[in-house]
Amino acid sequence: MTTKKTVLESSLDVFRAHGVTTVFGNPGSNELPFLAGLDEDFDFVLGLHEQVVVGMAEGYARATGRPALVNLHAASGSGNAMGALTNAHYGHIPMVILAGQQVRRTVGQETMLASADAATLPAPLVKYSHEPLAAADVPRTLAQAVFETSIQPCGPVYVSVPLDDWAETALEDDSLLTERSVATSGDLAPALAQELISIVDGAKSLALIVGPQVDAAAVQDPAIFEAVASLAEKANASVYIAPSPSRCPFPTTHPNFEGVLVPGITSVRERLAGHDVVFVLGAPVFRYHRWEPGNYLAAGTQVVHLTQDPREATRAPYGRAVVAEVASAAKTLSEGVTDRGQRRGARGTRALPAAKTSPEGMTGTEILEVLNAHANDTVAYVNETTTLDLEYLERIAIERPSMYHFPASGGLGFGLPAAVGMSLGDPEKTIVATVGDGSANYGITALYTAAQRQTRTVFVIVNNSSYGALAAFAQRMGVPDVPGLQLGRIDFVAIAEGYGVPAQRTETREEFELVYRKALEGSGPFLIDAQVVAD
Repeated sequence: MTTKKTVLESSLDVFRAHGVTTVFGNPGSNELPFLAGLDEDFDFVLGLHEQVVVGMAEGYARATGRPALVNLHAASGSGNAMGALTNAHYGHIPMVILAGQQVRRTVGQETMLASADAATLPAPLVKYSHEPLAAADVPRTLAQAVFETSIQPCGPVYVSVPLDDWAETALEDDSLLTERSVATSGDLAPALAQELISIVDGAKSLALIVGPQVDAAAVQDPAIFEAVASLAEKANASVYIAPSPSRCPFPTTHPNFEGVLVPGITSVRERLAGHDVVFVLGAPVFRYHRWEPGNYLAAGTQVVHLTQDPREATRAPYGRAVVAEVASAAKTLSEGVTDRGQRRGARGTRALPAAKTSPEGMTGTEILEVLNAHANDTVAYVNETTTLDLEYLERIAIERPSMYHFPASGGLGFGLPAAVGMSLGDPEKTIVATVGDGSANYGITALYTAAQRQTRTVFVIVNNSSYGALAAFAQRMGVPDVPGLQLGRIDFVAIAEGYGVPAQRTETREEFELVYRKALEGSGPFLIDAQVVAD
């Protein structure tokens, strides 16, 4: 029977993997459990004052070029170190500062030697400052800290850890942290490019996960879409869109497209289980939403992560990361990989079921089918119907850059104002905004601007008289009796007309299609209050 590791043991494994084994410190009570767990691999260098401790750590980092590990005593020791920390900050010195914290449950009481807002204290003088929200996240946070301090521009980082966290049981997947690496390249250096090409060429079954950075780059250079499609074809890759997509970075009608990853740990692992290599391009790894506890990956899965965002690279819980410019990297990889000579049939292996129907009225998927039936080169979509977010990119043909947009954080109020802004930014386009009735109330005043500026915007309120997505989450979480999820009948036609936007209510698919066609043919904004039942 395998003995599970503690958070301390997993954390020390992370430090060992990166050669961060020299610790400069002045002990305090909050730090004793950590210091007591250091074994012979670690060299503890005692200093008699925290300013001297940080100064010695800076000298060590300057001489070796490697990050130094500093152990400070809560707020008081951190405060003592701040003078020396100014030198480390402006000198871009790689340094992981690990500060002790009181027992986790007592911090809010501001007990003796607790630091009530620990991460804020050194914030102006460090690149990254954090106190993990759970003991199980301490090893991943420390791995992120090592990467953050090491990648350019280097600089000190700060992590506060409650003293009782160290004895907690670590995650089994923490073993993946010791295998991680982060490289920065700008345009891919030739040697690194060749290494990545070799990984792609060597994959037996490649999954290519694409994200919003690809679509954003393609707005300036549409050839990026073609390069990523070519990469998928030559490598015979199954292409998935990364979970919680804010843009559509790959043509949804392409034969290699296999859909959007459901944003849960188990769902992602099961979907990718048949792939030996997973190459993530232009997306975080990963933006999970549903809580599905489990291991991140099937055994033997290799993950390579290429992103423009250094923070995405450092915070990932697994995978080898490369920070590089996505547009040029996509072209380099597409040109360099070996063409396997295999091409897939129309729309790959996916067979979509027909839209759901109901004798009680129109469904949301019927709305999506109508939108798809009238898609053309002049239409782009803004989506804030969270009940339909996983269906949207399955049922609507997205074939051009900047054709699909969704709120990146999930915060409500995005859809209506974003659609108006897009209409102003690209007046040749017709922007179709599908917005849930719950979401619509957060940004409804954007209709005023649409009316005043006569934007080419079609607003489709997908109206189920409720917070439908929350109701579905409540069912999955086993808490179905949540108050405040039913909204009742809100008259969006009257509201729109009050702002000066013509509007019409529809209750059947036939009515909706007729009104939608009329709205597309118009010259100004139009709102459709589309009454739907649950799919």
